Amino acid sequence: MKTFFDLIQEVQKRGLCHRCGGCVTFCSAVNYGALELDADGKPRYGEIEKCIECGLCHAICPEIDELEKETRERVGWEPPVGRVIATTVARAADPAVRRSATDGGVVTALLLHLFERGRIDGAIVTQPSAPYRRRPFLATSTEDIKDAAGFFFDTAHGMKDFADRYMTHSQIEEFDPMLKKGLKRVAFVGTPCQIKAVRRMQTLGIVPSDAVQFCLGLFCSGNFTFGDDQRQRLAEVGRFNWEEVRKVNIKENLMVHLKKGDVRSIPLDDLEFMRRHACRYCPDYSAEFADLSFGGIGAEEGWTTVMTRSPLGRAAFADAAGAGKLEEFSPKVNPNYASQALAKVRSWSARKRKNAQKNRRKLGARGVQIKSGAA
Repeated sequence: MKTFFDLIQEVQKRGLCHRCGGCVTFCSAVNYGALELDADGKPRYGEIEKCIECGLCHAICPEIDELEKETRERVGWEPPVGRVIATTVARAADPAVRRSATDGGVVTALLLHLFERGRIDGAIVTQPSAPYRRRPFLATSTEDIKDAAGFFFDTAHGMKDFADRYMTHSQIEEFDPMLKKGLKRVAFVGTPCQIKAVRRMQTLGIVPSDAVQFCLGLFCSGNFTFGDDQRQRLAEVGRFNWEEVRKVNIKENLMVHLKKGDVRSIPLDDLEFMRRHACRYCPDYSAEFADLSFGGIGAEEGWTTVMTRSPLGRAAFADAAGAGKLEEFSPKVNPNYASQALAKVRSWSARKRKNAQKNRRKLGARGVQIKSGAA
């Protein structure tokens, strides 16, 4: 049976660790807490003598294929981008939700509806820790959910404040307070690698994943570091000052909305200096293992592309729309809008998968050296 030592050799030393936090969180919540996150969000042994060598940390890692077949069968995965029951373009019906949203506010509106209907008693999301920076957070009220809306660069890897060292967030870490609060019906919002780690736990039927009732996935072209150096360089690339910025979001490009109304559009290829190393090897753009997937790609400003992937996700979306919490883009305006959005998602998914495969071939040919503290 392989253990965390094998994860170090097979994943970390090859530069493939996404720092999703699944291995550490499971070990901390269920076993004896042999693992911990270092200051950069990378898993490591904390107290190696506590390791019981159960092998589950290895099995649930998104980079390990041990459970791939079983996990795909569990969620009904289909090529080329996972199961897709329906695709639509929507936005929150409440203007107040839309004003604080990155795109159309659909995730926030859906979480609020699930909470108000009693379908969930908590949501693992992120909350602001600094401008465009976030930290994981267990929301247990509608106000918590509203406060979590908005765009972020970093996906901060833990509850600790690491200032400009944010790399990836692990909402998975919020499983521990979820258990302590006794919550049994939780919605989990995360990136593709995080959703996949949760699904691996569910495939094994291990605590605490049984409490996750809904997996809401975010489209992801890659996570970014956002320290002072990256912040300064991004402003230079986009020719703006951060004091002028009103809103930032990602569609085909990084869109920087200025307070005076101007918009700076920066190609994502120009952001390679910010992209985390492991993201170059991730093939999942559209959160293929989620109940619903969301993102701005393929949608006009102020709207969100929504992919329904499971019957549970479809029912939740339909209930929220039926209750007037969500507004779908009218097919009378553009009857092909949804299909065009799906085609765009498939195109970006194919692009990310192709690049990941190419980068993995290079990695297999020559290996990779990661400097200490690198993303």
